[in-house]
Amino acid sequence: MEHYLAARPPAEWNLALSMLRRMVIVGPLALAIFGVVRGLRGAIAAAIGLAIVVGYYLLSGMLMSRLARISLGAYHAGALFGFVARLGLTAATMLAVAALLEVDRLALGLTVISTYLAILLWEAARLGRKRTPLQSNPVEGTRSAEKRSTRSHG
Repeated sequence: MEHYLAARPPAEWNLALSMLRRMVIVGPLALAIFGVVRGLRGAIAAAIGLAIVVGYYLLSGMLMSRLARISLGAYHAGALFGFVARLGLTAATMLAVAALLEVDRLALGLTVISTYLAILLWEAARLGRKRTPLQSNPVEGTRSAEKRSTRSHG
């Protein structure tokens, strides 16, 4: 099993990188919005918020890839507790930045929350559209099952 996992590319890391590719679109959009609405301080806070989101997506991908190579139990524990831990680390990082730097807290918070959710939902929608040929036409599969059931009773 270990040889099989060692030969595979880390799917979680690739997922994190795929999500970060979306930051090329979402990031400049957030910078522009907060730059216009909140000024230079808003744009700087948005840039810091984007860096926090990027950092934690990369941390998540790296962590889950490593845990998958340890064991399935470690992977599941990382998925269950890691999400909550990353949310806590994100909040702690935002609080530390707000305490240490003179930033627009509203722009920082809204940037982190909106970009995190936008990228996550965008990637979930992309993965949801990937279907196998068998799953792509559920109506046809139901009709086939109905035909089989009437043949067996008739």
